[in-house]
Amino acid sequence: MTGMGGLTLPIPATRLHNIPLFIEDTPVLAAQLDSYLADMQMTATPKQKQQLLDFVAMLAKWNKAYNLTSVRDPEQMLIRHIMDSLAASPHLVGERFIDVGTGPGLPGIPLAIMNPDKEFVLLDSLGKRIRFQKQVQFELAIGNISSVESRVEAYQPEEKFDGVLSRAFASIQDMLQWCHHLPKPTGCFYALKGQLSDEEMANMPEGFELTDVFELRVPRLDEQRHLLRVVKAA
Repeated sequence: MTGMGGLTLPIPATRLHNIPLFIEDTPVLAAQLDSYLADMQMTATPKQKQQLLDFVAMLAKWNKAYNLTSVRDPEQMLIRHIMDSLAASPHLVGERFIDVGTGPGLPGIPLAIMNPDKEFVLLDSLGKRIRFQKQVQFELAIGNISSVESRVEAYQPEEKFDGVLSRAFASIQDMLQWCHHLPKPTGCFYALKGQLSDEEMANMPEGFELTDVFELRVPRLDEQRHLLRVVKAA
């Protein structure tokens, strides 16, 4: 909300409280989630399924006031945000991950829900996104995420990461440039991409090696999805 003189004012709490958390089509979403998980050969406990659905509900609710995502329809959120994030899950190696430019917590929160044995740091520079993430953590009782408000180049973790995740960077070159200081010596970078560019793939920055290109399939999404795994060259 912008006040006189162009100052940014906080959104009144009542504005959010007046937005219902309940989604009318929750039974439909639940059935769709079951179908999509089965299609991706993923298993989830009843608690994990409920957390994923509640995350969609919270995202739809907060989005009305905070404009966290351009996707407005909860059914599309389930496909384009939840399942799209989870497609990377089978390929993660390690226990400690950072999601850079996570926005409202994507892909980090869905991955944390489905991987309770792994730790996820959610990094973003905008306070409204961090506030949303912390509210999700509190309301959904997700114990393996922590949110950090910082620009990536200014963030210096005490402990490095097994994996650096992002779907926020336009190019793999930008990701490696800004995130080079984050992984452990044995760690790697995971870049979630759509259609791959031959030029981008051919211009891997010096000192890095592309080890894997995984073609991902997201149910009901007729678009290309890929996961690139990159390591620092020995």
